[in-house]
Amino acid sequence: MRICLVYDCLFPWTVGGAERWMRAVGEALAAAGHEVTYLTRRQWEDGDEPDVPGVRVIAVAPAEELYGADGNRTIGQALRFGRGVARHLATHRGAYDVVHVSAAPFFGLLAAGMVRRAGRYRLASDWFEVWSDAYWREYLGPVKGRVAAVVQRTCARLRQEAFCSSRLHAQRLRDLGLRTEPTVVRGMWTGSTDRPTPRPAEPLAVFAGRMIPEKHAPAIVPAVMVARERVPQLRATIFGEGPELDDVRAAIVAQGAEGIVDAPGFVDEDVLKDTMARAACLVLPSTREGYGLVVVEAAAMGVPSVLVDAPDNASTEHIVPGVNGFVCPDLSPAALADGIVATVEGGPALRESTADWFAEHADMLSIDTALAQVLGRYGRPAAAAAAAVAPRP
Repeated sequence: MRICLVYDCLFPWTVGGAERWMRAVGEALAAAGHEVTYLTRRQWEDGDEPDVPGVRVIAVAPAEELYGADGNRTIGQALRFGRGVARHLATHRGAYDVVHVSAAPFFGLLAAGMVRRAGRYRLASDWFEVWSDAYWREYLGPVKGRVAAVVQRTCARLRQEAFCSSRLHAQRLRDLGLRTEPTVVRGMWTGSTDRPTPRPAEPLAVFAGRMIPEKHAPAIVPAVMVARERVPQLRATIFGEGPELDDVRAAIVAQGAEGIVDAPGFVDEDVLKDTMARAACLVLPSTREGYGLVVVEAAAMGVPSVLVDAPDNASTEHIVPGVNGFVCPDLSPAALADGIVATVEGGPALRESTADWFAEHADMLSIDTALAQVLGRYGRPAAAAAAAVAPRP
């Protein structure tokens, strides 16, 4: 099959669960013998062009920042990307059997939907998140938020094969008027599916992610200080960069947590993995997650997670409380501290049950299973081709 993937981000130039997923799908489809093209925006310098095995990468939009000074996605960038997608697909009519688009930013999906009949391809889409109208207004304000909600609803009603990474967002997509039944694809894990052997835990809590407001990384600092009343040796490392990194570092100073909580910014992946494997828990106080790949990454090391119950947080679907982590009722320092302390007190038994949880769910969480689902919705070729997926590291 001739497959065109469309997303304005490409791993590792942009790092995140959706970026890892789309690149993994591209490599896996290429390994299965398909002809794969990846449309994105330019993210690299001359001489550092992407070398994605078996995948032709084409920049259809110029290099520019995704986020504005307010930390929100810029509308102009999304519009220019959508225009580039429309131009490419219109110029290459009949060149693709399937065009598979990341729903966000919506203008790429709108462009692919607009050209679909002329291009004679099947349209597929990834909906990692489906936002409520109220959240759109909170994110963009009353006017822009209302417009964005209408655009989202319009995209949902395009004729497409839709993939969601959680039950929460699949139901929201149905509610918006999707014409077909969405497929819930839980497999984003590209590593080993063997049961992990957990390393001994240190009294350490770890956060890893982009520091944007909805992830609430600064909330970890007072929570750790409260938890230290019961676990005096507790420390924390908050990995990542973003608009709230300065707020995290300011909270460390304000709480007198120097030497207790560290915020080194972006680090090499080997450093992150080593630190995570030694941690008593992953702390992800996010109130908005479409999937929460980092929770799976932690469980693959036998490390439990501490999450927060929130209407837009689908990462909690990964957690069985007391088995592979805990879900806190709110963002308060006391609630987060209770979750952190519970992982420390859970000791080796909790790490072993986390490893058992991962082993039990590994096949469902694997990219292998996800690719079989994707190919099944594309149509032909037969499922046998789906077995030839990307090799695991």
